Amino acid sequence: MMYIRFPLSMRNVEDLLHERSIDVSFEPVRFWWQRFGLKFASEIRKRRSQSIMCHSNWKWHVDEMFVKISGQRYYLWRAVDHEDEVLESYVTKIRDRKAALKFFKKSMRRYGRPGTLVTHKFRSYGAAMRDISNANRQETG
Repeated sequence: MMYIRFPLSMRNVEDLLHERSIDVSFEPVRFWWQRFGLKFASEIRKRRSQSIMCHSNWKWHVDEMFVKISGQRYYLWRAVDHEDEVLESYVTKIRDRKAALKFFKKSMRRYGRPGTLVTHKFRSYGAAMRDISNANRQETG
């Protein structure tokens, strides 16, 4: 659970357990992660998204950036909530309304609709939000 919830390495988890008088190497931690990790991660994600969606000021900050993968330019789309948690990431070759729409649909399928969507003035965001017909507020910042 510590390996999933906190940004710790398996050796750090081993050290923390050793401080609590639990003598275990990092190998069983790796085996536990392989066996139970997806269940733990999905449960944590579900619990967290349910509590956040009840938050009255649930804001998403959406942005895209250029990244180079194998020498080629790609676009990394990211949605970050008001607590600076990365909700969703998506990599595309193109940067247009269709890519923004796919990113928004993927994000909203998992986390629901945000109360407020904060973007920069990239026109594809507005076009994608019109296609989704989002009744929520959209701010530029």
